[in-house]
Amino acid sequence: MNYVIIGNSAAAVGCVEGIRSVDKTGNITVISNEPYHVYSRPLISYLLYGKTDEQKMKYRPDDFYKKNMVTPLLGVTAEKVDYEAKKVLLNNGSSIPFDKLLFATGSSPFVPPIEGLDTVSKKFTFMKLDDARALEEAIGPQSHVLIVGAGLIGLKCAEGIRGKAGAITVVDLAPRILSSILDEEGAHMVQRHIEKQGITFHLGTSVVRFTANKAELANGKTLDFDVLVLAVGVRPNTALAAEIGCKVNRGIVSDKHCRTNLDGVYAAGDCSESYDITDGQYRVLALWPNAYMQGETAGINMAGGEKLYDKAIPMNAIGFFGLHVITAGSYEGKTYVTRTENTYKKLITKDNLLKGFILIGEIARAGIYTSLIREKTPLDTVDFDLIRERPQLMAFAASERALMLGGVEK
Repeated sequence: MNYVIIGNSAAAVGCVEGIRSVDKTGNITVISNEPYHVYSRPLISYLLYGKTDEQKMKYRPDDFYKKNMVTPLLGVTAEKVDYEAKKVLLNNGSSIPFDKLLFATGSSPFVPPIEGLDTVSKKFTFMKLDDARALEEAIGPQSHVLIVGAGLIGLKCAEGIRGKAGAITVVDLAPRILSSILDEEGAHMVQRHIEKQGITFHLGTSVVRFTANKAELANGKTLDFDVLVLAVGVRPNTALAAEIGCKVNRGIVSDKHCRTNLDGVYAAGDCSESYDITDGQYRVLALWPNAYMQGETAGINMAGGEKLYDKAIPMNAIGFFGLHVITAGSYEGKTYVTRTENTYKKLITKDNLLKGFILIGEIARAGIYTSLIREKTPLDTVDFDLIRERPQLMAFAASERALMLGGVEK
């Protein structure tokens, strides 16, 4: 059996390990346009920040390919898939045959068509190791960096370069930072924390025009900068799949086995869609753990095993300058909020189920809430009042909890 994986990130690793759990001898080829051993992309900001190095960023040990009998074709591009002939055509003129194919092509930065962008000499995106390397070379202690985008990528970039640049300004059209995962109160808390690091925000506005090293905003203000980082979003890489007839919405459409509509063709990771159990919709969940689990599911099924990926939820675990944030699920339903000066917890319930949560500052028991969501545990079958207030006590028997609470628990 010939397995071909286009891509070399979390979904690809999951697929390799999924295949090898079933098929110990089939031929596996991994194709990647990056020349590097598989690495953890979420760590590129920590590389700049000085919290890690390129060796520690590797997502699997140096012997990963050899141990799993994988042929890695790194630094080459899959230009076309010939589905009828069952082969992948590469930019070096060669072709790779396949019986089973996985698209794990990820996503690419979206570069908005802003007037005058071509006049900016130092402009970067921030998704890959090469992006981090190039940005690090471009900045210095006197640099004024303008980041367009106050989402996860933009803010992690700001954290990564904080000690290397003189000033950092962040612009976003949304009225709050991290608008896709935080509510207004949570976003305000995180923003205050980041601002203490000297980072400036201009929210609720956008760049309408660049003129060399000046950015004109929609609100009439003009910002000077030396280095520009575009972090306004990503787009799934679906072109190769679409060309051979795979159904594509925003991402490549696949079922709970990670199969596309074409026989023998699978999709996993940021290029594909997942079934979100919190709202019953298929959507792109561009999350590292999700990519791995989708890839593993695809690999097991490609090799003739049986596995469903039917517990996908939106989830983010991040930190900014020591402040930790975990979010999960959807936010439609009844809310329960507790807050202190430095912590924020919001739980969302609907139809007797926990549907989502936001935790800022205090995240130690996030796994309990995540499990309730994934397993669709009816809240009337657990002590949800206790789980909301003191989830750490759920690890103890009722009699022990009663002693800790100073009372009698029935």
